[in-house]
Amino acid sequence: MGTFAVKETKSGIKFNLKATNGQIIATSEVYKSEASCNKGIASVAKNAQIASVEDQTVEGYAVEKNPKFEIYKDKADEFRFRLKAKNGQIIAVSEGYKTMKSCVNGIESVRKNSADAKIVKE
Repeated sequence: MGTFAVKETKSGIKFNLKATNGQIIATSEVYKSEASCNKGIASVAKNAQIASVEDQTVEGYAVEKNPKFEIYKDKADEFRFRLKAKNGQIIAVSEGYKTMKSCVNGIESVRKNSADAKIVKE
Protein backbone atom coordinates (compact mmCIF):
# COMPACT_ATOMS: atom_id res chain seq x y z
CA MET A 1 0.00 0.00 0.00
CA GLY A 2 1.33 3.41 -0.97
CA THR A 3 1.21 6.68 0.90
CA PHE A 4 0.41 10.25 0.01
CA ALA A 5 3.15 12.21 1.78
CA VAL A 6 1.94 15.78 2.33
CA LYS A 7 4.51 18.49 2.98
CA GLU A 8 4.64 22.24 3.30
CA THR A 9 6.70 24.28 0.86
CA LYS A 10 7.64 27.95 0.85
CA SER A 11 4.65 28.74 -1.36
CA GLY A 12 2.02 26.26 -0.10
CA ILE A 13 1.43 22.55 0.35
CA LYS A 14 1.99 19.57 -1.99
CA PHE A 15 2.02 15.79 -1.97
CA ASN A 16 4.18 12.98 -3.27
CA LEU A 17 2.65 9.58 -3.92
CA LYS A 18 5.11 7.00 -2.63
CA ALA A 19 5.18 3.30 -3.44
CA THR A 20 5.43 0.67 -0.72
CA ASN A 21 9.25 0.83 -1.01
CA GLY A 22 9.19 4.59 -0.30
CA GLN A 23 10.07 5.65 -3.84
CA ILE A 24 8.24 8.73 -5.15
CA ILE A 25 6.12 7.74 -8.16
CA ALA A 26 4.07 10.93 -8.67
CA THR A 27 4.12 14.53 -7.48
CA SER A 28 1.40 17.18 -7.26
CA GLU A 29 1.33 20.87 -7.94
CA VAL A 30 1.69 23.26 -4.99
CA TYR A 31 -1.70 24.01 -3.43
CA LYS A 32 -2.58 27.10 -1.42
CA SER A 33 -4.39 25.18 1.34
CA GLU A 34 -4.41 21.75 2.96
CA ALA A 35 -8.08 21.33 1.96
CA SER A 36 -7.18 21.85 -1.71
CA CYS A 37 -4.29 19.42 -1.38
CA ASN A 38 -6.62 16.79 0.10
CA LYS A 39 -9.01 17.30 -2.84
CA GLY A 40 -6.06 16.73 -5.18
CA ILE A 41 -5.20 13.49 -3.38
CA ALA A 42 -8.80 12.28 -3.66
CA SER A 43 -8.79 13.18 -7.36
CA VAL A 44 -5.60 11.20 -8.03
CA ALA A 45 -6.91 8.18 -6.10
CA LYS A 46 -10.16 8.24 -8.07
CA ASN A 47 -8.94 9.16 -11.56
CA ALA A 48 -5.85 6.93 -11.66
CA GLN A 49 -8.10 3.87 -11.48
CA ILE A 50 -10.18 4.78 -14.55
CA ALA A 51 -7.71 6.80 -16.63
CA SER A 52 -6.80 5.63 -20.11
CA VAL A 53 -3.23 5.96 -21.43
CA GLU A 54 -2.38 8.32 -24.29
CA ASP A 55 1.06 7.72 -25.81
CA GLN A 56 2.12 11.08 -27.21
CA THR A 57 5.52 9.70 -28.25
CA VAL A 58 4.12 8.08 -31.40
CA GLU A 59 3.20 10.01 -34.51
CA GLY A 60 -0.54 10.30 -35.10
CA TYR A 61 -1.39 9.02 -31.60
CA ALA A 62 -5.02 8.50 -30.64
CA VAL A 63 -6.33 11.29 -28.42
CA GLU A 64 -8.05 9.81 -25.34
CA LYS A 65 -10.78 11.39 -23.24
CA ASN A 66 -9.99 12.66 -19.74
CA PRO A 67 -9.19 11.32 -17.22
CA LYS A 68 -6.00 10.04 -18.79
CA PHE A 69 -2.31 9.44 -18.32
CA GLU A 70 -0.33 11.27 -21.01
CA ILE A 71 3.06 9.76 -21.83
CA TYR A 72 5.50 12.19 -23.46
CA LYS A 73 9.23 12.82 -23.89
CA ASP A 74 10.88 15.73 -22.10
CA LYS A 75 13.78 17.92 -23.23
CA ALA A 76 16.27 15.40 -21.84
CA ASP A 77 14.65 12.74 -24.09
CA GLU A 78 13.24 10.88 -21.09
CA PHE A 79 9.75 9.43 -20.83
CA ARG A 80 7.35 11.08 -18.39
CA PHE A 81 3.67 10.91 -17.61
CA ARG A 82 1.10 13.34 -16.30
CA LEU A 83 -2.30 12.39 -14.95
CA LYS A 84 -5.16 14.62 -16.03
CA ALA A 85 -8.51 14.74 -14.25
CA LYS A 86 -11.89 14.70 -16.01
CA ASN A 87 -11.74 18.51 -16.33
CA GLY A 88 -8.36 18.32 -18.09
CA GLN A 89 -6.36 19.69 -15.17
CA ILE A 90 -3.00 18.05 -14.45
CA ILE A 91 -3.22 16.47 -10.99
CA ALA A 92 0.05 14.49 -10.82
CA VAL A 93 3.32 14.21 -12.74
CA SER A 94 6.13 11.68 -12.83
CA GLU A 95 9.89 11.75 -12.77
CA GLY A 96 11.82 11.07 -15.99
CA TYR A 97 12.28 7.46 -17.10
CA LYS A 98 14.95 6.14 -19.47
CA THR A 99 12.60 3.61 -21.12
CA MET A 100 8.96 3.47 -22.14
CA LYS A 101 8.56 0.21 -20.20
CA SER A 102 9.69 1.92 -16.98
CA CYS A 103 7.25 4.79 -17.59
CA VAL A 104 4.35 2.37 -18.14
CA ASN A 105 5.39 0.51 -14.96
CA GLY A 106 5.27 3.88 -13.16
CA ILE A 107 1.68 4.41 -14.32
CA GLU A 108 0.70 0.94 -13.10
CA SER A 109 2.39 1.70 -9.78
CA VAL A 110 0.34 4.90 -9.43
CA ARG A 111 -2.85 2.94 -10.11
CA LYS A 112 -1.93 0.27 -7.55
CA ASN A 113 -0.52 2.51 -4.82
CA SER A 114 -3.05 5.35 -4.95
CA ALA A 115 -6.18 3.22 -4.60
CA ASP A 116 -6.07 2.84 -0.80
CA ALA A 117 -3.05 4.95 0.12
CA LYS A 118 -2.98 6.56 3.52
CA ILE A 119 -2.14 10.23 3.97
CA VAL A 120 0.87 11.13 6.09
CA LYS A 121 2.46 14.49 6.90
CA GLU A 122 6.18 14.95 6.40
